[in-house]
Amino acid sequence: MNNDTLINQFLDHYWLSSGATDNTLKAYRSDLAMFAKWLDHSLTKVSDQTITQYFDYRQQNQFSSATQARVLTCLRVFYQYLLTQDIIRTNPTNKLNHPKQTQKLPVFLAIDEVSNLLDAPDTKTLFGLRDRAMLELLYSCGLRVSELIKLDLQHLNLTEEYIRIIGKGEKERILPLGELAIEHLQNYEQKSRPHLLKKGQTNGYFLTNRGTSMSRQNFFYIIKAYALKAGIDKPLSPHTLRHAFATHLVQQGADLRSVQLMLGHSDIATTQIYTHIQNVQLKAQHSKHHPRG
Repeated sequence: MNNDTLINQFLDHYWLSSGATDNTLKAYRSDLAMFAKWLDHSLTKVSDQTITQYFDYRQQNQFSSATQARVLTCLRVFYQYLLTQDIIRTNPTNKLNHPKQTQKLPVFLAIDEVSNLLDAPDTKTLFGLRDRAMLELLYSCGLRVSELIKLDLQHLNLTEEYIRIIGKGEKERILPLGELAIEHLQNYEQKSRPHLLKKGQTNGYFLTNRGTSMSRQNFFYIIKAYALKAGIDKPLSPHTLRHAFATHLVQQGADLRSVQLMLGHSDIATTQIYTHIQNVQLKAQHSKHHPRG
């Protein structure tokens, strides 16, 4: 069995058994293809020393520790699959440890910066109404951008004030909508979306000027343009408002478990980064204002 066939069969199995997202599957396909190219022989003929040499090669080429950790996870599940299929007799990744990662805190916005960003769209225009609704919804519910752009009409219930989200691994969660978000969503539905639909029909909620669903790239361009207009010079990501949502909840005393559920994190350890952000902020304030800081 050649390497391409092994990779394809593994990815089919992994998708069916784990419900992995398209992004994860694409990343794993790329990781395995790169490893196979470096290896230059069958993926079934690999030892732990071979994999260690591969990671040494990657380190010399300055791959980040986060990427290294993902690749090791990929190789572990791949070789465990080969083991369960009786294609190999031992898993060569069993003795390998994850590389140490330096924890990077996401860029966070202060409450006044978020307010400036949300106020940046011109709500006298069709696109301004749409963009304000998108930004308000992201900040109100802490959605991933992928969740935002996948929204359909039936996912929102403005009367009952909730939204249904299909997150990673097709996991569903129900989130409450804030009053301001509802107001801007209603304005978008009544005054903007019918015009953006043009003559077409789609269940997609947020639409482009072509009447099609918003893409991740489109949204990133939009939020960067509004950040510039709002005078925010921090390096933003598509998840900037998601990070702000979580950070501000923790700052205002929300318990970590509730924040975890709202964000849709499977592991609370992922949510704990927002506690670290709060601690960094407190330390900065202490250093700045305390006479012995």
